[in-house]
Amino acid sequence: MKQPNNTMIYNTALYLRLSRDDELQGESGSIQTQRMMLRQYAEEHGLTVVGEYIDDGWSGTNFDRPGFQRMIDDIEEGKINCVVTKDLSRLGRNYILTGQYTEIYFPSKGVRYIAVNDNVDTLNGESELAPFLNILNEMHARQTSKKVKAAMRTRFANGAHYGAYAPLGYIKDPDKSGHLLVDPETKWIIEKIFDLAVHGHGAASITHILVDEKVPTPGWLNFQRYGTFANIYAGASEEKSYAWTVAQVKSILKEETYIGHSVHNKQSNISFKNKKKVRKPQEEWYRVENTHEAIISADVFRQVQEQIAHRRRKQKDGTTQIFSGLVKCADCGWSMAYGMNKQNKKPYGYYHCSKNGQGFHQCSMHYIRYDVLYTYILARVQYWSQQAQQDGDKLLQRLLNASDKERNTAKKKQTAELKKATKRKAEVDNLFAKMYEDWSVGRITEYNFNMLSEKYQAEQHELDEKIQELQAELDAAVQTAVDAEKWIELMKKYVNPTQLTAELLNALIEKILIHEAVKHEDGTREQEVEIFYRFIGKVE
Repeated sequence: MKQPNNTMIYNTALYLRLSRDDELQGESGSIQTQRMMLRQYAEEHGLTVVGEYIDDGWSGTNFDRPGFQRMIDDIEEGKINCVVTKDLSRLGRNYILTGQYTEIYFPSKGVRYIAVNDNVDTLNGESELAPFLNILNEMHARQTSKKVKAAMRTRFANGAHYGAYAPLGYIKDPDKSGHLLVDPETKWIIEKIFDLAVHGHGAASITHILVDEKVPTPGWLNFQRYGTFANIYAGASEEKSYAWTVAQVKSILKEETYIGHSVHNKQSNISFKNKKKVRKPQEEWYRVENTHEAIISADVFRQVQEQIAHRRRKQKDGTTQIFSGLVKCADCGWSMAYGMNKQNKKPYGYYHCSKNGQGFHQCSMHYIRYDVLYTYILARVQYWSQQAQQDGDKLLQRLLNASDKERNTAKKKQTAELKKATKRKAEVDNLFAKMYEDWSVGRITEYNFNMLSEKYQAEQHELDEKIQELQAELDAAVQTAVDAEKWIELMKKYVNPTQLTAELLNALIEKILIHEAVKHEDGTREQEVEIFYRFIGKVE
């Protein structure tokens, strides 16, 4: 073992970190405890402490922490040549990145690294145990993440409110954690917004009214009450206090909190290592009803949601709104644009590809008259409605038989691809682990490690996405029978419809594809229109 060089002056950084997950696990490693330990160690071993670098409340699974990055900046400027932590887990819980710092970065900068409790000191040479400790630290982070998620799911199931602030119109119950109480001082704002919506105002119109009437925003109210968002509101002009946005109003109008329900898990982190938020599909949300007093009635809320769904389809002539958002070009996929031909004695509406007009000439017209489309769609809906009324079981079997061959062929292909991707993913994971071992013992160079690391991580990411996509497709195939039954029940609600409405079309149809018409020599015109129904897709 090498002996310390007593003539060497070590300008030392004491790095201290404590995450919220560590606190939940009850670790005896508070910032104060770490400070006392590291100060004592530095004094006993003749280290000159340059400063403390603290990340309190930061996860160790990534290294984008302010205290850590400040320490790295000081290393780059030559102010530090020694780093001391309580143990390796304080430096980080991502075994690859932690290893890169301790075994590559610090040595390349001439920085001595010491993890007191793990008996790691790079002055004594490489620690054979350190890589395994880093792996264990990451496993600990993974398990902690699972425990925290399980605890949050329990809170969600009990309907507890989870958030730094209560939603506008509510306050946190001081006597019951996670419970909301109606705020008599601000509930009028929520009532006003929904009342305006019920009486026909859209989000943009409501926003203008709130601004004109100088109604305070949620952020401003929190600043007035708790001093939060001072960086935005302190010293700001009066206009800032009622600077509503359309996005805020839309969010409030769709928020089930106001009918007394708690909805959680709308978004989550990509993984315990990557804290980026991703939107979760609605079927994965946690919805618990009647957890607190409602401000808005369920009937008013439902009416507002229907108006939101249909608002963008309203046109002055009262005809074209019913197909809005449904009619697509079969070739380029763009929405079809509506136009009026007013040159004839009897003006008529028509659709054309929006990529062929207004300066776009990237697709052909795909022209179809509105009345022709209306007549065809109505006939098909009437046909399926009749079939559903006459014999639902027979129709169900017909739908399933029509899709069996196509579905089985697709399932066979998807299963084979999933098996192949899963096998390759395991191979890449093993190659990555082997490569790390080779690099840690010097069998491959740092250059090759970095090059292969980037290559394997990219492939891992691609394989993960492919596996998830294939699994989702296989899971969706299982739902075929259930979805067909749902569609038939839906068709039974519309008994012999005599006209089309936006509500009917959006309930039954997912999209309508318009193909380019084919003109025959005899002057006749033939055009294919594909209807994709909700739950079951295209049926003949």
